Amino acid sequence: MYENNFPNKRYRHTLAFLQEHIDSSETILDLGVENPFSKIMKSNGYDVKNTKGEDLDVDFQIAAQSDADVVTAFEIFEHLVAPFNVLKAIKAKKLVASIPMRLWFSPAYRSETDPWDRHYHEFEDWQFDWLLEKAGWTIIDSAKWTNPTKKIGVRPILRYFTNRYYIVYAERV
Repeated sequence: MYENNFPNKRYRHTLAFLQEHIDSSETILDLGVENPFSKIMKSNGYDVKNTKGEDLDVDFQIAAQSDADVVTAFEIFEHLVAPFNVLKAIKAKKLVASIPMRLWFSPAYRSETDPWDRHYHEFEDWQFDWLLEKAGWTIIDSAKWTNPTKKIGVRPILRYFTNRYYIVYAERV
């Protein structure tokens, strides 16, 4: 079912949450280029189209013009300087979005080699909720889960019981 071992737990939780709230007959615009999870959605019967790598901070017309029933955004908003703009512009009436949560014991992620692979934001759950509400969304359901690692140390131990991912299902007000 999953093409690689890296995010198995995250993919399982995300797919279960998606299936709980979104029918496979609904069309999906997935923010971000095609990725392993968009392929998983397709293999589970979803009709998914991805964005093409636009800078969604400045070019969010695809979200405003799409006729998709649902927009999904899995670990995208933390990379944007101003996620409010694309959230406000989304034309679809349903949104499923997940984010990595801010961890008090770990700095925000920053790739040293890829200038696009950095987290401008790492939200606490209440901050992400507030952002969605300000952009006109009503949160219907949410879930959190941990992301333990097999490394040794204080931070890996903390990851066993500190939630790392937060996902929401929201509808347009």
